[in-house]
Amino acid sequence: MRPMDGARGVTVWLTGLPCSGKSSIAELVAGKLRRRGRRVEVLDGDVVRNELSKGLGFSREDRDTNVRRIGFVAHLLTRNGVVVVVAAVSPYARIRGEVRQRIGDFVEVYVSCPLSECERRDVKGMYAKARRGEIAAFTGVSDPYEAPEAPDLSVDTLGQTPEESAEAVLGVLVQLGYCATS
Repeated sequence: MRPMDGARGVTVWLTGLPCSGKSSIAELVAGKLRRRGRRVEVLDGDVVRNELSKGLGFSREDRDTNVRRIGFVAHLLTRNGVVVVVAAVSPYARIRGEVRQRIGDFVEVYVSCPLSECERRDVKGMYAKARRGEIAAFTGVSDPYEAPEAPDLSVDTLGQTPEESAEAVLGVLVQLGYCATS
């Protein structure tokens, strides 16, 4: 069902290792879409975890629950004509697939970045804590990250600026008919 204003909603799901650049790209994409007159919401994994998933840990089950919650909110917004830009590690392929199936209008963007670069960018020191054993089950160190096998788009944040990555995301949205060219 389309919203009354006729705008077609979509969820743009940015997935990648912690500190790969997902949040920076999400904010740039959102700003560009707003300037084009689209209704946009950004669901950042860290923010959602603090607001909707408080009390969840980092077990596989808790991570899956967090991703399902993000997906539920994204689905509600998408079906009402909003462009939802999700920036969430979402490390497990099966749950990303489940969320994609539920939402339908879904564009998966793999934010690719070498682990060493993610560690270098980490201003909070999470990777260092994980390497010292102070954080258990940290994605990319002591817990796996399952990269998408066939994302709709892959951006390489080691070789691209956040601006270039955001433009690539917009290009795919135009190509798939989710937004106009300018």
